[in-house]
Amino acid sequence: MILFQLSSAQGPDECCLAVALALRRLLREAQDSGVTAAVIESVAGDRPGTYRSVLLQLEGAAAASLARAWDGTLQWICASPYRRHGRKNWFIGGIRYDVPESIPSGSIVYETLRASGPGGQHVNRTESAVRATHVESGISVKVQSERSQHANRRLASLLILQRLQEQQQEAGDRQRAERRLSHHAVSRGNAIRIFRGDSFE
Repeated sequence: MILFQLSSAQGPDECCLAVALALRRLLREAQDSGVTAAVIESVAGDRPGTYRSVLLQLEGAAAASLARAWDGTLQWICASPYRRHGRKNWFIGGIRYDVPESIPSGSIVYETLRASGPGGQHVNRTESAVRATHVESGISVKVQSERSQHANRRLASLLILQRLQEQQQEAGDRQRAERRLSHHAVSRGNAIRIFRGDSFE
């Protein structure tokens, strides 16, 4: 399993739209390559249908190669659909979070609870949802996307590790004062992939 994030890197509304378009394209590529891709967290943008960031879970034999193809700065060349603006280059970022083979358990406290929302009788009968809290940082996540408590526990641990990695990276960015702060920094002008127009092709 791979955790992969698309981020607008605190960019304007156009970058949030680019994240939404990139998500649609990435999900299509995942399906074409036999990779199971599921959105496990998202932060909405200010405009409908846009995202500040999206965190995905990628699984399958081609998951690693798919993540590599999206890992880095992504450029979208398109006139702004929101305002008259001379700028046509919008940058977002993709980042892969490596999942460790073993997860340290001593610093994470787990609590089981009943899942909420859709899912039928299984959700209502069992306490499959998990809330995990990292003691040192206070980071807490709730996961109920999987049917088993064990799977939700593992995913919750990975989400905490991912957030800790984000914190460490942001701290390094502040110390170096070389990049903008975000879920991760986006290096403009050095895109690994370039997409054009409304179709994001």
